[in-house]
Amino acid sequence: MRFSKMHGTGNDFVVFDGFAYPIDEATIANFARSVCDRHFGVGADGLIYVLPSHEADFRMRMFNPDGTEAEMCGNGIRCAAKFAFENKIANANPVSVETLAGIKTITLKIENEKAVAASVDMGKPLTERSEIPMIGDKGNVVSEPLSVGNQTILVTCVSMGNPHCVTFVEDVENYPVREIGPVIEHHIAFPKRTNAEFVQVLNRHEIRMRVWERGAGETLACGTGACASAVASALNNLTDRKVTVHLNGGDLYIEWNDSGNVIMTGEAVEVYAGELRPDFLIEFTNSGG
Repeated sequence: MRFSKMHGTGNDFVVFDGFAYPIDEATIANFARSVCDRHFGVGADGLIYVLPSHEADFRMRMFNPDGTEAEMCGNGIRCAAKFAFENKIANANPVSVETLAGIKTITLKIENEKAVAASVDMGKPLTERSEIPMIGDKGNVVSEPLSVGNQTILVTCVSMGNPHCVTFVEDVENYPVREIGPVIEHHIAFPKRTNAEFVQVLNRHEIRMRVWERGAGETLACGTGACASAVASALNNLTDRKVTVHLNGGDLYIEWNDSGNVIMTGEAVEVYAGELRPDFLIEFTNSGG
């Protein structure tokens, strides 16, 4: 099975051509865990399949390192679009992509017949509590107290097709993301768990973000998380609606435009192409995958 190792702003993925290698639903969770393992597999923040679609140019499915499937992945969809374009699966630009969070439109930046970056129309953010989803009374969750362990923090929650819980902090570099992140991810308030973003506002046009991703842990970047953080910053009147989000893996450029849609722009990089050895597949099968 051939694959591409790709990343968007340091958020890395193993990408497969699902036209050539259809998904085995019975084994995909274990397969994702095996492939994403950084010691015994290829190593990645997620496993992506580019698949046929009856509604769009192609369909993207993304699986976390713990085997769960994500509704949407902002960095991953840029990589998937690059993969589809360069492998002649999708020839259009913009390209339409079917996801569990709906159809997304991606405009590729092409240089020397290669896609080097992409702008993704992420659609309108959802801010109603039940849409996130989050347990509690109706209404938006903006700067709301949340008990986390022995402390109370203020959170703003947004869905970008997947759930996000944003906390504003004074010093994000030294904030205990790896301690607080998993507590928020598994908090009883979030029936589908949640991604957790920790944001330091630098000025009206820039924020610094670290992220604890649902099913993956702390990663170098999260595209949907950057979008949610930009929306949360604007909802709290801490920034304008167009910001640069500085992440551990690089920068993403987010605009919450006048039509209410969020546009995310960032790089898409292929690191290398490879092939899973037959003995890896045999070991995976024998291990119960």
